[in-house]
Amino acid sequence: MSETVLETEDLTKEFAGFVAVNNVNLRVQRGTIHALIGPNGAGKTTCFNLLTKFLNPTRGRILYKGNDITAMRPADVARLGLVRSFQISAVFPHLTVLENVRIALQRKRGGSYDFWRSKSVLDTLNDRAMALITDVGLARYAHITAVELPYGRKRALELATTLALDPEMLLLDEPTAGMGHEDIDRITELIKGSSAGRTVLMVEHNLSVVSKLSDTITVLTRGRILAEGDYKSVSGNPEVREAYMGVGDE
Repeated sequence: MSETVLETEDLTKEFAGFVAVNNVNLRVQRGTIHALIGPNGAGKTTCFNLLTKFLNPTRGRILYKGNDITAMRPADVARLGLVRSFQISAVFPHLTVLENVRIALQRKRGGSYDFWRSKSVLDTLNDRAMALITDVGLARYAHITAVELPYGRKRALELATTLALDPEMLLLDEPTAGMGHEDIDRITELIKGSSAGRTVLMVEHNLSVVSKLSDTITVLTRGRILAEGDYKSVSGNPEVREAYMGVGDE
């Protein structure tokens, strides 16, 4: 029987009387890629921000590996192995690709970043940094500043810096947003490769990406779970089609 690694109990978020997330009971199984999808305004981004502790719920609980993390801060949750990436690329723009990944690797050295350390100490992290950079296809960009990278390559760099934290569970916010077909294919393959030995939860609007990657899909609409299952069952659900396209079956 599969082990639930992340779950919610009646998770609810209200904004001045508007219910953005309404009694959501989510179960993410260990070792799977789980997609959270829905039409615009469905509440998926709010739900994602609740799960990653960037918002506090109005009521309900969030459990990670059976432990209640509802009141924890984002940094404390990240230390448990629950690490998110952002829809907008979150890297240091004027540092090189290598420097960005190396800074992320420093997190495992202790409680603070070693900006004051000698260059020789930081260089000990280079081999691991270069391995991660190579894994995401950025080896030839290692000494290029992040601001010079094309958008899709910046997202690959962000994935490398996220993986440098060695997360047990990876939470991805719209990982292919704003990308062309070539970059989408590249990032899709990177996510698939990065999922080995990890659990992945992603908010994603591109249903082609969702169909290729996801073991389980949860569909939200108006803050509630509308449907859940594999891609075949979810895509064949008339209520899901109506929510996305505004039309039901004849």
